[in-house]
Amino acid sequence: MNEEQLTARTREFIGLHVVQSADLLRTEPALGRQRLQAAACAGLTGIQVPEKLGGSGLSFRCKANIATILAGADFGLAMSWINTHNVAADLARWLDQPIANTWLPGLLSGQMIGCTALTEPLAGSDFSAIRTVATRVPGGWRLDGEKSWIINGKIADVMLVYAQTQPGQGAPGIACFVVDARRAGFERDSQSSPSSVASSFTGGFHLKAYIAHEAELIHPPGTAFSRALASINGARVYVAAMCCGMVAESLRIANEYGQSRLTFGKSLASHQGWRWSLADAAIDLHAAQLMVAQASAQIDAGKDAQDLAAKTKVFATRMAQRHIAALMHALGAQGLRDTYPLMRHLQATQVATLTDGSTEMLLERISKNLNKTLGQ
Repeated sequence: MNEEQLTARTREFIGLHVVQSADLLRTEPALGRQRLQAAACAGLTGIQVPEKLGGSGLSFRCKANIATILAGADFGLAMSWINTHNVAADLARWLDQPIANTWLPGLLSGQMIGCTALTEPLAGSDFSAIRTVATRVPGGWRLDGEKSWIINGKIADVMLVYAQTQPGQGAPGIACFVVDARRAGFERDSQSSPSSVASSFTGGFHLKAYIAHEAELIHPPGTAFSRALASINGARVYVAAMCCGMVAESLRIANEYGQSRLTFGKSLASHQGWRWSLADAAIDLHAAQLMVAQASAQIDAGKDAQDLAAKTKVFATRMAQRHIAALMHALGAQGLRDTYPLMRHLQATQVATLTDGSTEMLLERISKNLNKTLGQ
């Protein structure tokens, strides 16, 4: 399947399975599983999985484009889908095929849902401070700890869990393990998703004497931290792409509404001042889209995208916060209705500013790179 075909399938999936209504704020796990299974049937969970393993073998750029489209309908759904996709892609890339096939067919078919678990109650953006411990035991590792604020944490079947193998050693001691929620030692907690992104199924879990087999060590100490940072750079780019999708859909809705809504005897779109807010959004949206495209190209080329990914996420999230609010205002009271996604999108932009590195953390990262990026 090529990118054009996948894009068409994504739009068809949205038309059939995503409804722009308040129902999304009351999404139940059963409905989430049905929608993710439908997304998998459309081929969306195998974008970067090699064809020989049942995927499409397409680019990061393609994944970012699909994320843009899905987020325009529902940011939470986009985050839930992409986390399952990423687990499938990582298993296919880093594990021996017989081990990966324990979970890969289920992830590609939608029978299983995945998540990646870094965040803990006392370790968010400071990833090296995680306290979940991995202790050597005969034949594998014993995992003990707690994870929180995990996309798909409420419903995931298979997780990539980061843990510290050398407490007190920071980044060098971190490793990553495949965790199966069906096994003893896994216990899900009752943490609720924020209502604005209920369809992301954000939650947490505890590991209590959970045993991961030796073959389920996906990223060993010494490599796990750097591989996680590389994946986070990609995440910052696709979160930026999702912000572009939410703004583009908000802009489309506002423009369409302005053509039909009459005020003082003429359409809203006939008022110059009203049109300017849309034009302003279109300018910044275009700039953010170009940044996403450039960062995606760097990632696909295997280049270091740390600085550009950070800049892209900061710009896109700020752009989304500013313009979705303005476009919602352009609809007047109609912008508050559940029949439109703008309020939900606006709330989701706040989530976007925090996930995969807060804005403040990224600004600090960008400032430290200034001498290099300015050629000084």
